[in-house]
Amino acid sequence: LAETEAPRDASRAGHDVLVTAGPTREPIDPARVLTNPSTGTMGYALAEAAAARGASVTLVTGPTALSPPPDVEVVSVETAEEMNEAVQARRTDADYVFMAAAVADYTPAAPSPSKRKKTDTDDDLVLHLRRTPDILKTLGQHKQPQQVLVGFALETDDATQNARKKLNEKNLDWIAVNNLRDEGAGFGPTNRVTLLGRNGTPQELPLMPKAQVAEALLDRILAARQEETS
Repeated sequence: LAETEAPRDASRAGHDVLVTAGPTREPIDPARVLTNPSTGTMGYALAEAAAARGASVTLVTGPTALSPPPDVEVVSVETAEEMNEAVQARRTDADYVFMAAAVADYTPAAPSPSKRKKTDTDDDLVLHLRRTPDILKTLGQHKQPQQVLVGFALETDDATQNARKKLNEKNLDWIAVNNLRDEGAGFGPTNRVTLLGRNGTPQELPLMPKAQVAEALLDRILAARQEETS
């Protein structure tokens, strides 16, 4: 990886980057799922930006309508469990991990093997949900020496406070938080992000297209890493 001022060619290769993106889909039955509005844009932008800087990038992605970024290995998954398996199988090889996916926290405990049929006598449907694997927490527990782990948090209240708690509890190096109540932040083409590290004051980024957010995040995280190792 190189900062944006450096040449972007094969000579800058040498870092392995793992990125997650998109939503997961948790099956209720063969025709219905629980999911969220994530488009995968942030994760895909990070993967593309890291590859352009010369990194070897693996993108583990839930279902999206996006085209695969150039020069990126893409691993497609559907459920939170599948994303967990794909990420944990690749975690030890990654120098940088960016967990930008919107992974479901819960999944139906007993999905129906057949489509549930509605009848006039049906009561309300009640689903029993179970917790999905906490991918980010597991990564933090098994973080490799010199590995940089970056989480993402979408909040609606007490955004910075909740993100700081997540950063500490899950042993992250950085967390990028955005507030769904802020205009232009969230699931659209733009984002307004605050970057929190283990030390230092929060770095607030202005509202930007997500491709620019990706470049800004890489610049700041790489610059801090270079300061630590110099």
